[in-house]
Amino acid sequence: MPQNHKNSLKTLGPLAASLVTTLHDRNRVLFDAREVKAITGLSDASARSFVRSLVDRGVVARLKPGLFILVPFELGKETEYMGHPWLVAKAMAGGDDYYLSHGTAMEAHQMITQPQLVVYVSTPNPKRTRSIMGTEFRFVRCAKKHLFGIEEHWATKQAKAKVSDIDRTVLDGLKQPEYCGGITEVAKGLWMQREKISPDRLVEYALRLNVGAVLRRLGYLLDLYELGTDKTATALTNQLTNTYVPLDPILPSQGRHLHRWRLRLNVEPEELLSVVRT
Repeated sequence: MPQNHKNSLKTLGPLAASLVTTLHDRNRVLFDAREVKAITGLSDASARSFVRSLVDRGVVARLKPGLFILVPFELGKETEYMGHPWLVAKAMAGGDDYYLSHGTAMEAHQMITQPQLVVYVSTPNPKRTRSIMGTEFRFVRCAKKHLFGIEEHWATKQAKAKVSDIDRTVLDGLKQPEYCGGITEVAKGLWMQREKISPDRLVEYALRLNVGAVLRRLGYLLDLYELGTDKTATALTNQLTNTYVPLDPILPSQGRHLHRWRLRLNVEPEELLSVVRT
């Protein structure tokens, strides 16, 4: 522990200093009331009261009922401290399977230029949307069998969080563009990171997800940006039924029908191609 942290510990009581030191040693910046009880040996009621006093003193900040974060000593008595939102999202998943997805994953893969004010978390057990210190945490249902294409990213120098890999991020965007700012933003991200994206893996993942709208939108964008091959196109067209879906489900269902991909083009190709020229 750095010297300034050790000096700061001297101003805490022995019990608080012991708790803070133990949490630091365990690399537990985020912690819950049960850990406080286990580390301090206090009863439920005493542990709750003890943590309340630490919040009042700005040693820890309360993120939601039962979930707390250590405030870095250099911030002093700061009660409005959240830490890295990815790690808060991980803690809010509460030990369930999860991964950071949609707009959050696009930000992680540098597929967007706008900062995100919502953290998207895909999990088989969604929780209710919660806002913490100006950041919204939104949970999206993901079937257990669809928990694939996930990797770990460093959120801080000490801690990682699970994030969809770049190809899975594209597919989640094609499935639910509303969590990414619309199909145009997803297309833009695909084009921006085209060197890192694998058309073969995109198709493999799309077939595994087996969502008709995703197969159609992916095939269309690979065609439009000339990123696919005859092989990837055939693998996708073989799975299509005769139903047409809108290219962007957020927008009104209008525009011409494209038979090859069974799509209603309610976003003009010109709009999607404009990113190639910028």
